[in-house]
Amino acid sequence: MSKKFLTDVIVQSTEMPANAAGKLAADIIAAIKTEIVQSGRFTIPDFGAFSVRETAKRTALNPRTGEKVAVKAGATVRFKASKALKESALAGVKKAKRKAAKA
Repeated sequence: MSKKFLTDVIVQSTEMPANAAGKLAADIIAAIKTEIVQSGRFTIPDFGAFSVRETAKRTALNPRTGEKVAVKAGATVRFKASKALKESALAGVKKAKRKAAKA
């Protein structure tokens, strides 16, 4: 999903001018970022949840040279899909397989 995709959806559903829809999409993304930073979690019902997870320091391998490299501890944002989203995605995959089998 991109900002342009969100902008296009907003324009189609509200008949809002594209520049105003672009600003609205940017504001929505900024609000989501702010919430993740402040609370460490953001949930969209029937879609899923974003959460911040800490990563431990570890030793990794440089793929070019094969030497060991120390990687600092940090944080990452994880996404967990909701049950409704998983079921919709599975239904879409099954439909695509049935359509391919008919062809």
